[in-house]
Amino acid sequence: MNPSPRRLPLLQLLICSSLILTLTMGIRHGFGLWLQPVTQDQGWTRETFSFAIAVQNLSWGLLGILAGILADRWGGWRVLIGGGLLWALGLSGMALSPSPLTFTLSAGVLIGAAQAASTYSVIYGIIGRQIDPERRSWAMGLTAAAGSFGQFLMVPTEGWLIAGIGWQQALLALAVATLLIWPLALWLREPAAQSPASGSPQQSILQALREAADYPSFRLLMGAYFVCGFQVVFIGVHLPSYLKDQGLAPQVASTALALIGLFNVFGTYGIGLLGQRWPKRYLLAIIYGVRSVAITIFLLMPLTAWSVYIFAAVMGLLWLSTVPPTNAIVAQIFGVRHFSMLSGFVFCSHQVGSFTGVWLGGLLYDRNGNYDLVWLISIGLGVLAAAVSLPVREAAILRAPQRVANSAP
Repeated sequence: MNPSPRRLPLLQLLICSSLILTLTMGIRHGFGLWLQPVTQDQGWTRETFSFAIAVQNLSWGLLGILAGILADRWGGWRVLIGGGLLWALGLSGMALSPSPLTFTLSAGVLIGAAQAASTYSVIYGIIGRQIDPERRSWAMGLTAAAGSFGQFLMVPTEGWLIAGIGWQQALLALAVATLLIWPLALWLREPAAQSPASGSPQQSILQALREAADYPSFRLLMGAYFVCGFQVVFIGVHLPSYLKDQGLAPQVASTALALIGLFNVFGTYGIGLLGQRWPKRYLLAIIYGVRSVAITIFLLMPLTAWSVYIFAAVMGLLWLSTVPPTNAIVAQIFGVRHFSMLSGFVFCSHQVGSFTGVWLGGLLYDRNGNYDLVWLISIGLGVLAAAVSLPVREAAILRAPQRVANSAP
């Protein structure tokens, strides 16, 4: 029997992973603050900005599959270094774009690629290989909580930068900050004995894809994750403008987004802990169902600053709390050999939902003059996601030994 492979020190793994997610997810969740400054300064419609962010989410999802394949084969730290460079280029291009096309290419395609190479699929692939299964849900919840803390920390910082130095200079400052990913990625270089490409022949990429595509629970997870993306990105991008349209001060929106990030620290970490004890499919059903209830109550209540803050706190507890159980189920069913790639496919569905939510929000606002229909769609989709989460089977898939043994790596 081979000796146990060397692993990264636990504290080093968690700190570096958490810092990367704090930075990347914090910047990502603040893009809604740029909607009105950019469109007013450039003379563009909200649909123009929304379409660019929609492309960003779609690019993130589609390229996340490629990033996962590269991370599984060549190591996540290399992909993270590329992600840091893409962040710097994308944010700089977003600041300096003279037209909607170049804005979409930078804010959409480049930043989407940067997120694909520097967020959950890649980070969780490293964690999945370095953490024992019985602690995996906890570790994923902890790092997701760090991403949520990034929202709490970075969104007010981004609002302060926009107000203090202007939206273009704020983007350039963030572009420089993202280069901090480089030294952090070097600390996540996995020991050679634990490298993704080492070991005896196992499933090929094509076999892993066929196996997952034929497995009903994998498809159900993808469907529910579509809804997650639709809801959170619509709210994250359009909530500031929705509140301003209703006569509330811009500080209310900044505070609400920060509260979402703060309470999501507790939500994601708590769900990560509960995922060690309760069936994760039940947790997912509860999260999606309660989201629909929270949105319904928010729309029925008189709109005040305090009703917004309460809504933000409740949504914060549910915001990214789908991430740890969804990814833990994927690893639990299929193992970690192709985890980054399979996680990338599930997340691609999330990002198709994100594309739909953010773009539809801008499109229907421009046509109807309000967000009412998109709010109603979000409620209905949440109920549907809760229903499709319940039949998910979490047990490890049974494989025929000879099919794996005879396959090429």
